[in-house]
Amino acid sequence: MKFAILSRNAKLYSTRRLAEAARDLGHSVRVLDPLRCYMRIANDDFQMHYKGRAMSGYHVVIPRIGASVTRYGSAVLRQFELMDTFTPNPSDAILRARDKLRSHQMLAAQGIGLPATVFGDNPDDTNDLLSMLGPPPHVIKLNEGTQGAGVMLTEKLSASRGVIEALRGLYAQFLVQEFVAEAKGADLRCFVVGGRVVAAMKRQAPKGDFRSNLHRGGRARGIKATKAEQDVAIRAARVLGLGVAGVDLIRSARGPLVLEVNASPGLEGIEEASGVDIAAEIVSYSAQRHKRRAAKRAAAKRK
Repeated sequence: MKFAILSRNAKLYSTRRLAEAARDLGHSVRVLDPLRCYMRIANDDFQMHYKGRAMSGYHVVIPRIGASVTRYGSAVLRQFELMDTFTPNPSDAILRARDKLRSHQMLAAQGIGLPATVFGDNPDDTNDLLSMLGPPPHVIKLNEGTQGAGVMLTEKLSASRGVIEALRGLYAQFLVQEFVAEAKGADLRCFVVGGRVVAAMKRQAPKGDFRSNLHRGGRARGIKATKAEQDVAIRAARVLGLGVAGVDLIRSARGPLVLEVNASPGLEGIEEASGVDIAAEIVSYSAQRHKRRAAKRAAAKRK
């Protein structure tokens, strides 16, 4: 089977592991920089070129699209979809997951637990907005931040107002959430592939910080998520339409709460912590889905 991996850097751990897993499982694979892909769009023809050559015949494309190239990368992925290539994470699902406000609205509408969240635009409404949330501490997040960047904790109401005013002055989009103290600076990453939690890890924030991201110095160890946690993670990925997702949860007095659903989750930390070959899980799932889709289409043609 012919695989493509959309990634800006073939040497990144996650990209390299996916390529290795695909080759180990007998597939051909090529890493493509999405910014070097360019397209012809017509009502009777969709074409893709890469560095001066036409591309076609790919059975599966696995997106590893960074936040900085979300818009163009998702357009490239959509072009692959229009050229009948299977992807475990469709372009529209990636766009949903990258927009924290949109994804929170979608998850909450399906009854999935989240920290209470408020969002507003006009500075005149800041005081009432914060009163809707409740007393501090508050967690303020940039709408499209990743790896813990753009996440701030404010412990006083005046600090919350000051940060909000500063972000509005920069025309930044952000959310404000309740701080769940009982989580004690820890969260869970459940890695969902094809409607299953294939691995999970618990991440603990370093002393003096509340962000548990490994890129921020957090520590991780592999765990077995509870059934309730697995169910929430699987539902969250399904609501956003993702076949592969890293679902971040915190344990609270009212059950597991979803912090974020990552459409391009890193493999290094969780493979090391859990000992699970997640890259092989992703490749195997993608190949199986492509085969099932092809078999369905062949059966439909025979009727």
